Amino acid sequence: MSHNNDETYLDIPKHSFIDERETYYTKKIRRLKVFCTVLVCLCLLLCGAIAGGIHYLRQRPVTASDKFERALGIMESEWFFADGIDNVEERLIDQALKGMTTNEEDLHTSYMTREEQESFVQGINRNFVGIGVQFFQITDGVPMIERVFRGAPAEEAGVLPGDIIYSVEGVLVEGLSNDAIVDLVRGEAGTVVHMQFKRGDEIVSLNITRREISATVYGTVKDDVGVVEISQFGNTTAAEVQVLLEEYKEAGIDRLIIDLRGDGGGYVASLQQVAGLFLDSDAIALIEEDNKGARLVEKVKGTKCWNSEMPIVILVNGDTASAAEAFTLAMKEQRPEVTIVGTTTYGKGTAQITASLGDGSFIKYTYAKWLSPNGTWVNGTGITPDETVELPEVLETIVYEFTGEEDVYRYDSVGQAVRLAQLTLEYLGYPVDRTDGYFSAATENALRAFAQDEGLEYNGELNETLSNQLVQAVYFDWKTQGDRDTQMLRALEIVHE
Repeated sequence: MSHNNDETYLDIPKHSFIDERETYYTKKIRRLKVFCTVLVCLCLLLCGAIAGGIHYLRQRPVTASDKFERALGIMESEWFFADGIDNVEERLIDQALKGMTTNEEDLHTSYMTREEQESFVQGINRNFVGIGVQFFQITDGVPMIERVFRGAPAEEAGVLPGDIIYSVEGVLVEGLSNDAIVDLVRGEAGTVVHMQFKRGDEIVSLNITRREISATVYGTVKDDVGVVEISQFGNTTAAEVQVLLEEYKEAGIDRLIIDLRGDGGGYVASLQQVAGLFLDSDAIALIEEDNKGARLVEKVKGTKCWNSEMPIVILVNGDTASAAEAFTLAMKEQRPEVTIVGTTTYGKGTAQITASLGDGSFIKYTYAKWLSPNGTWVNGTGITPDETVELPEVLETIVYEFTGEEDVYRYDSVGQAVRLAQLTLEYLGYPVDRTDGYFSAATENALRAFAQDEGLEYNGELNETLSNQLVQAVYFDWKTQGDRDTQMLRALEIVHE
C-alpha cells in the first residue's frame, strides 16, 4: 500500500482481475460444452431409437390382423357410402367372414349370421308354427301348393296339392316373394288365418287354425305298401318315422318304400337314430375320417322296430345327398332285401359341424369325410342305383319364365316356352308330335284340347296364363295321382315281386 497527496490507492495487480474473469467465463463455457455434448448424445440416442423403431416396423411382417384392422378402418371412415349404411362395421365384418369361408375347394363351409343360423336349423328340423304346406312359384309371383303335410291344419281344412295361393287375410299374394307369403301365413299357435286358393277356375275360401308343425316325414300307403318320404334328417325325424312304421305294422303292412328323393341330408345323430329303427344295435351307420386319417365308427342308435324281411326299396335322385346317402348305403350294405331305385345321387361325402363365434353367429365347416360301413366314399360320384329309372322329362325341366305380357307364341314360332308346353302336354297324355320347341299344328291341336278340358278360352296363342295352367295341371296330377311317377311305379313292382 502507498500514500500520495492524501489519496490512497490499492495496489491491485492487473493480471489478477483478468485472471479471475477468465476463470469465470471458462467455467461457463465448459459447462455449456458439456451440456451441449450431453444434449447431442441424447439426440443421437433418440434418433437412433426412432430409426431403430422405424427399421423394426419396416422389417416386422404385416399380420393378417394388421391388414384387417387397416382395411376396416379405411372402409368405416373413408369409404364414400359408409355413412349411408346402418351398422356399417357389423355389415363389413359379416362380409369379410363370408369371404373367408367361401372356397372353391369346399362348397359346404360357410359363415352364418344369427338369422341365417336360425333359418338353417329350422330348414333341417322343419318345425314351425303354421298350416303345414309346402309351395313354390311356378312363375314369378304365382305360388302353387306342392305338398300338404299329413295331419296338418291345411289338410284338415281341405287344401290340395296344385292349389294356387290367391290371398292371405285379404292380401293378394301374386307378385310377392316366398318369404313375404310365408310371413303372412305364419303366426302364433291357435290363431286363425283366412286364405283363398284358386282351384281351376274357382276361388276356395278357407279358415285354417295355425299350430306347431314337425314336417320332415310324409307317409302314404300305395297298393298295400307303406311309403315313408323323408325330406330331411332333423331332430324329430326318427320319432316321425317310428310313428309311421308302427302304424304300418298295426295295419299288417310288411313291405316298405323309403323315398329319399330331394333329401339333402341333415344331422348325423338323426341318421343314426333312423337307421337304428331298421338295423341291429351293433350295426354301423357310417365312418368318419378326419384330415389326419383318424377314423371314428358311428354305430346306430335306438331300438330296431322294423323286423320284416320283406323287400325294401329306397328311392333316390340327384338331390339325395349327405346323410340321406349315408342312410342309403348303411341300409344297402347291411340289409340284403334293400334295392335302390332312381337316378345317381348327389355325391356329398363330407360332414360339417357348426362353431359359435360368441355373438349368435356361426361358422359351419367341414371337419371330416364320411365313409359307408364297407368303406365307400361317394364324394363327387354319388350312389349308382341298382336300377336306374328316369322320371318324365318335364319334371326335370326348369319352368320357362315369360319376360312380359307381349311374350306369346303361335303356330310356326319357336321358343323354350313352347318346348315346356309340349312336355307338359305329353305328360298329361295329349298327343304331340315333337318336344323341340317348334310350334307345330299338332302342338296347337293339343293346346286347344287341353284348354277345352280345363274350361279355358284358347285363341291359338300360348301365353303366360296358359303356360301357368299347364304347369299347374302337371304338378296337381303329379302330387295327387302318382300314376306317372315311373320311379315309384317300379319300386311298387319290386316290393311285390
